[in-house]
Amino acid sequence: MKFFFSFSLGFLVTTFAFCCFGETVADREGAVRNDRTAMENDKRWIYNDFQKGFAEAKRTGKPLLVVLRCVPCLACSGIDTAVLLQETELTPLLDQFICVRVINANALDLARFQFDYDLSFSTLFFNADGTVYGRYGSWTHQKNSQDKTTASYRLALEGALAIHKGYPANRDSLALKQGTPIPFKTPVEMPSLMEKYTYDLNWSGKVVQSCVHCHQIGEAFRLSYRDKKQKIPTELIYPMPPPETIGFTLAPDRIAEVTAIEPGSSAEKAGLKKGDNFVSLAGQPLLSIADVSWVLHRSPEEGSLEAIILRSGKEKKLNLALAKGWRRDSDISKRVGTWSMRGMAAGGMVLENLSAAEKKSRGIADPFMALRVKSVGQYGIHAAAKNAGFQKEDVIIKIDGMTNEHTEGRLLGDLLQDHLKGEKVKATVLRGEVKVELELPMQ
Repeated sequence: MKFFFSFSLGFLVTTFAFCCFGETVADREGAVRNDRTAMENDKRWIYNDFQKGFAEAKRTGKPLLVVLRCVPCLACSGIDTAVLLQETELTPLLDQFICVRVINANALDLARFQFDYDLSFSTLFFNADGTVYGRYGSWTHQKNSQDKTTASYRLALEGALAIHKGYPANRDSLALKQGTPIPFKTPVEMPSLMEKYTYDLNWSGKVVQSCVHCHQIGEAFRLSYRDKKQKIPTELIYPMPPPETIGFTLAPDRIAEVTAIEPGSSAEKAGLKKGDNFVSLAGQPLLSIADVSWVLHRSPEEGSLEAIILRSGKEKKLNLALAKGWRRDSDISKRVGTWSMRGMAAGGMVLENLSAAEKKSRGIADPFMALRVKSVGQYGIHAAAKNAGFQKEDVIIKIDGMTNEHTEGRLLGDLLQDHLKGEKVKATVLRGEVKVELELPMQ
């Protein structure tokens, strides 16, 4: 049974989640093999060997740049192509790095490679001694496979080179950029992955099926708690929170320039304004929006963050308050990794909030719960809700005693935190005009 569960969350999530959250190339196997043919002997890029990259960085004194790319996924293919083809403005910057391209996560050193595992294109910048300078990852490019703009990437490269120039004198400011202690050395040592994957890709057979995708790392972390009937840490349910979680939006083509403030948010209360540029957050220098998300990822469940911002040419200090439960405001609906959590806590249902007009027409007042069942899964653990009697277009108005308004993400977090595998929760749904009482299994 253990093997089947591992296989379903490895193979089914890998294939079905990509279909739900991002298109893949028609010939996935061919895409991976063509990538190897094109890049294995490239003069700039070290192919699929980050350890060689660290050795070269040590030998040359250059900083190390590691691109992690899921080749079969179309998301981020635009920026991936732009970086690989060495856009004119990037070339002199890339010349100053040791560049490594990694296309599978099987043997990643998880102590060093901690980033947003749900992205199909990410970059980590290192010193040869393993010190992380910063991270790059773009949800703007993830959502638009044709986006080839590299303005934000160029700024990240420039920022990493500036940090490298000041190293090791600036080592203390980089302390919180480093990975946290974890119980697994590599992904293939994680319980739900070790029975299916090995350290090396199967180039003589079905190479794609031998590949650990980055999003499977996050899923395996969550499963390692779930299978032991332990609570999943909140930061694994809501990984790498976007800045919108605490009320501000950043420009996709800059490092950390504020473009919008949510009224009534922590950002507004702290005095943050449109046009402000972050110099540092929690004492950390920033290379990209991904660095802001990393700060939030490492932040406490309650407290405050010190921000240094640049406004009208002058630096200003602000304190961003983190209210209790702030992570639950993070939108995780478009994350590949959320699919497995839907299996754990929602029986495979995909949920969405009714609009204000729809709530009114159904006689549901604010601020009460109204989560429409957008779809129900059909296979394995994702068919649990269907087997329990839930149907598409049902509207959940009460679950586990909760009737207050929830987003799908907030509900998943509450159920995962409050209930362990094997338990059941009671739910009330509206099916047309009729209330139906059901029980939802936690898996």
